[in-house]
Amino acid sequence: MNGFGKNFENLAHLQGKFEKLIGQVTKTAPPPAEVLRQQVPSGLHEVRSFGTNPGNLRMHLYVPARMADKPPLVVALHGCGQNAADYAVGTGWSKLAEHLGFVVLYPEQQAANNPKSCFSWFVPGDVRRDVGEAYSIHQMTQHVVAAHGIDRSRVFVTGLSAGGAMANVMLAAYPDTFAAGAIIAGLPYGTAASVQDAFSAMFTDQQHTPSSLGDRVRSASPASGPWPRLSIWHGAADQVVRPGNADLIASKWADVHGLSLEPSFEGRHGQHIQRRWNSADGDTLIESFTIGGMAHGVPLDASAGSAAFGMPGPFFIDASISSTQQIARFWGLGEVSLDSAAATMPAGTPEAGLRPDVPDYSNDPANVIAAAFKAAGLTSSKQSGAHISIIEAALKAAGIKH
Repeated sequence: MNGFGKNFENLAHLQGKFEKLIGQVTKTAPPPAEVLRQQVPSGLHEVRSFGTNPGNLRMHLYVPARMADKPPLVVALHGCGQNAADYAVGTGWSKLAEHLGFVVLYPEQQAANNPKSCFSWFVPGDVRRDVGEAYSIHQMTQHVVAAHGIDRSRVFVTGLSAGGAMANVMLAAYPDTFAAGAIIAGLPYGTAASVQDAFSAMFTDQQHTPSSLGDRVRSASPASGPWPRLSIWHGAADQVVRPGNADLIASKWADVHGLSLEPSFEGRHGQHIQRRWNSADGDTLIESFTIGGMAHGVPLDASAGSAAFGMPGPFFIDASISSTQQIARFWGLGEVSLDSAAATMPAGTPEAGLRPDVPDYSNDPANVIAAAFKAAGLTSSKQSGAHISIIEAALKAAGIKH
């Protein structure tokens, strides 16, 4: 068999594997997609005119009844086999927006572009600045910013799977638009330029150096920083997108931010692992959650019943931790009381009202020490770095820091 034949056979095998895995989740995850679609927020509506739309995408928008003054904007990108309404209900972003007053933009893929409704995160003509699908999403974003008085310093992007990979595209191509992002079961920017590359990245462990991945981000736009902050989520039992992709995403953005590849802190909450990469000033620039035992999907906490944000279903998984609420807190959007699901806290105070099911690492000794050095004005000196290294070594020896 010639090379072309082998490549075609391999592509057919990988595509078959992908379709089988997606089909299994869609058929077995309760409730069925039809139930999710019965819960679509009444305020979700389509906007038909927003720009030249070179990527041929649809635009859906949710504006809360009580919008904050100069509200933040969240751009939420669905996964394969989903649409904007599915993602609004499954993640609970619209419900959270109603309590906290921010606006949610839901770009939607069309079957004419991709028969599985996946965003084209691997197509060269769709992932560069000011071309294709990436440009369509950016046009939508700018339309909402202008039409609703959005605070331009508080624009965020998140997504699941192919949507997570496309969120990575937006952060790389438009770092001057997005203050922060969140990637759920996604893939690094620039690791695929064809369908076969995409499947290989999803199903096999890829070998990329942090600097090579970082260079792809740095060359994706004329921007030179400040770079977006990032929250990364991945199920440890994900068979659709290998969990190693989360590590690649973290190392890529650590390189872009000029951080150590080793996390500043690692902690456990049950089966879940959280890592943080902090700046010299003690600010968390990257956080990563590995959800123990979880398959491919968005982590939710359904224990709050009607007060919960998001609904379990295909690719929306009850993992006893709400990624939507944690991401909102990480971005500084606010927090909703578990008891009333209505009380809010001021934006920018992410530790207030911390949910009991989300690990609170605010008292991490390394963070406390970093804050102390910052208060003393020492973090910018070379000498302070030596002090911090000594203290961290002592914490590790004592078993306090891992």
